[in-house]
Amino acid sequence: MTFQIIGIVGGGAWGTALAQAVIKSGRDALLWAHEAETVSEINESHINSTYLPGIPLDPTLRATAELAEIAACDAILMVAPAQHTRVIAGQLAKDLPEGRPVIMCSKGIEQTTRKLMSQVLSESLPQAVPAILSGPSFAAEVAHGLPAALTLACEDEELGEALALAIGHATFRPYWSGDLIGAQIGGAMKNVLAIAAGIVRGKKLGSNAHAAITTRGYAEMVRFGTALGAQAVTLTGLSGLGDLILTCGSPQSRNMSLGIALGEGKTLDEVLGGRNSVSEGVYTASAVVEIAEVSGLDLPICAAVQSVVSGEASVDRSIEVLLARPVRAELM
Repeated sequence: MTFQIIGIVGGGAWGTALAQAVIKSGRDALLWAHEAETVSEINESHINSTYLPGIPLDPTLRATAELAEIAACDAILMVAPAQHTRVIAGQLAKDLPEGRPVIMCSKGIEQTTRKLMSQVLSESLPQAVPAILSGPSFAAEVAHGLPAALTLACEDEELGEALALAIGHATFRPYWSGDLIGAQIGGAMKNVLAIAAGIVRGKKLGSNAHAAITTRGYAEMVRFGTALGAQAVTLTGLSGLGDLILTCGSPQSRNMSLGIALGEGKTLDEVLGGRNSVSEGVYTASAVVEIAEVSGLDLPICAAVQSVVSGEASVDRSIEVLLARPVRAELM
């Protein structure tokens, strides 16, 4: 299997960083962006000042506004925001050949349907062969060529390893897994939990509370993931615990920084109004809580985050509810 030309759908920070990584692996990268100005800037000035400022891009990176060009690539990285993936994948469907690998790189659950990205892909782009790329990876660090390791999940081991070899190189290391569900659950839930960790930081509740919220958040991730069919071992790996540690531990995380702002007293509208990037945890929180309710799962931290971002409860009231929970055995 030869994958020389890699298409990237999404001209945001992560899509642009992945394009850089693809080129460093010795492959050709073609990046689709929705904004005409982003396409022009990448092609003419070799920068993406809106989403990845201050980082010069490889001059061989080419951008396009035509999804038909992306459909002709050997493999595709789908990096559109989770809530827009269905529409963009549907537009790509009319030109995509049967059996083309499409690697889902956005981390979220579709809010309106409560479906994972692989399910969205199977409905909107049924001719694609799905894979998942997820793990601890800040876009700016990947774009700078700093070391990162991620999970590349694909049911076909031979194909998964071929894709990992195609996009990987010395400082960008994808590890194959056959667990698509687990790879998606970790990436989606860590965004919700990072908002909680940020609120703890913003409220200045201390390092003890931060460690507690992250650890008990991981327990919720395992509880939720295994109920949906994920393998527990996947959730202990890069796409689960690894991504949770990164996202809950640094304000570079869009979701943690959002939580910090909420903890400091800002409203959600104030925070989101000043951003051009997406904080997926805001949308994934409601999907996670609704799935948990249907499945009879107890996810108090995720429920608290949903209460805050939906406006159902204040930050202070949500913290009071968590602290008032009865003491019990420490179980996953």
